[in-house]
Amino acid sequence: MSLEIDVHHSLGTFTLDARVTAPPGLTALFGRSGAGKSTLVNIVAGLIRPQRGRVIVDGQPLLDTDRSIFVPRHKRRVGYVFQDSRLFPHLSVRQNLLYGRWFASGTGGAAGDFDSVIELLGIGGLLQRRPDSLSGGEKQRVAIGRALLARPRLVLMDEPLASLDEARRAEILPYIERLRDEAGVPILYVSHSVAEVARIATTVVMLAGGKVVAVGPVAEILPLADTDDGGSVLDAIVKGHDETYQLSMLSSPAGELQVPKVAAPVGASVRAYIRSRDVMLSLGTPQDISALNVLSGTIATVTARGAQADVQLDCNGVPLLARVTSKSVERLALRPGRAVHAVVKSVSFERS
Repeated sequence: MSLEIDVHHSLGTFTLDARVTAPPGLTALFGRSGAGKSTLVNIVAGLIRPQRGRVIVDGQPLLDTDRSIFVPRHKRRVGYVFQDSRLFPHLSVRQNLLYGRWFASGTGGAAGDFDSVIELLGIGGLLQRRPDSLSGGEKQRVAIGRALLARPRLVLMDEPLASLDEARRAEILPYIERLRDEAGVPILYVSHSVAEVARIATTVVMLAGGKVVAVGPVAEILPLADTDDGGSVLDAIVKGHDETYQLSMLSSPAGELQVPKVAAPVGASVRAYIRSRDVMLSLGTPQDISALNVLSGTIATVTARGAQADVQLDCNGVPLLARVTSKSVERLALRPGRAVHAVVKSVSFERS
């Protein structure tokens, strides 16, 4: 299934003018507050009726202003997961889930079998409990389950982890990954978290001022989206685990790395996001340092940014971005073609 969006909508001084094609998998809408992310999702959901445009799911129009088509939101077969779970407090988890199934109709869509959804989200032990006894992560898993049991043709998630602390986010992200890999329908996911998008996105749509400014695979677009620091996305494979020091050894085309132990088996694919500010450069091989990861590379470009500069490295064909001071550029004579060592101070590795 695929999702095609081409809409124009003005509200006050803000105008959304966006064209997006979302393939199966998870498409992240990324941008600062006020970029138009939630407005776009609400148009797809049928909560906002735009002045012009069309929304097509798997060849079927939900909206086409040229043909006066506007399918009501309750007939769109869209699963919507909000920032807060919006569960019914007076119903048990089982009753909340069955409420979602009540809306199921037609064929196709995401897996709507009750037992398979329970297994997918790991909520079998919660069925008799009430929402007020659940953690934030558990509530969101139930909300996702309710959305899936409506057999949606697409799933919309508007910053579903924004209200959760770091521990609860870590709890629920693996379930969103399973949803991405197993649901078989497009997922439109709103977020402003670089690390979150690096972990779960298949495609990134970057929005600014109501317009789409970049679309593409996460490894290409996410470094552009992190306007504060910039960064790099690396794909790697889990090579092994060191139980003594609670580390995982990873193999990537850029070189081997050691990171805090990841919850992934040997051979699993992982994805890393490395901020440019967390990369130091050395002309010689670093000695007696605390950082575990040193990658060899060649400088591809040096781009001045006032008192700082972005140094793009080629590490065996993998791009790695470092942000250093202009003084360091001059002192080390950093220039294209020069061999350097990249000392990676911090690496955020996640399952891909």
